[in-house]
Amino acid sequence: MNRLCIITARGGSKRIPRKNIKPFMGKPMVCYAIEAAIGSGLFDEIMVSTDDAEIADIAKSSGAHVPFMRSAATANDFATTRDVLLEVIEEYGKLDRKFTEVACIYPCVPFLTASILALAYKTFVDSRADCLMPIVKYSFPIQRAVRINDTGFVEYREPDSASRRSQDLEPMYHDVGMFYFYKMSALLSGEGKTVPYVMPEERIQDIDTMDDWHLAEIKYKLLDAKG
Repeated sequence: MNRLCIITARGGSKRIPRKNIKPFMGKPMVCYAIEAAIGSGLFDEIMVSTDDAEIADIAKSSGAHVPFMRSAATANDFATTRDVLLEVIEEYGKLDRKFTEVACIYPCVPFLTASILALAYKTFVDSRADCLMPIVKYSFPIQRAVRINDTGFVEYREPDSASRRSQDLEPMYHDVGMFYFYKMSALLSGEGKTVPYVMPEERIQDIDTMDDWHLAEIKYKLLDAKG
């Protein structure tokens, strides 16, 4: 197999300025993604897709490649992750580089490890799926979600589930937004079967605000103390 890892790290960040290279526990945030990818031993090429020269310099000094810069079209607030990945594939094609499998890793993943990537990739291969998505179980049954109706009062979204025992409700999960694996054919077509990789809740932390950032630092210290 010829495997490409794409770490998506644009320069713009509205809520936490320079988030992708802001120091987290002593090193730039994007370095955690790069180190996990390198440590997994899975990839023939590990690249960072960025429109930012400083991010590119940090990525290269951390062991990743930046063979070309991201275009303005895929660096704006409206470009999707798939837009970014397809642009990278196209640019590598111009360099006569072809890959059979692709991983996408987001840049703010301090709780991602090489072993998680390796185990997830094994799940991907063993399942013979076209894609893999890491997921985590909702901590509270979403069947008991409530909403505020037009009169300003609370009502259950699923009234029949309100009185059922938690253990009798189907477990539901959500995308953790850390990484993905794709067969190249599935990425190009946008179709295919996706296998899940269930992550432990302790490894999941959105980092969209400074409050999130501080919580992530506390969680990181606790995980580090546990070894």
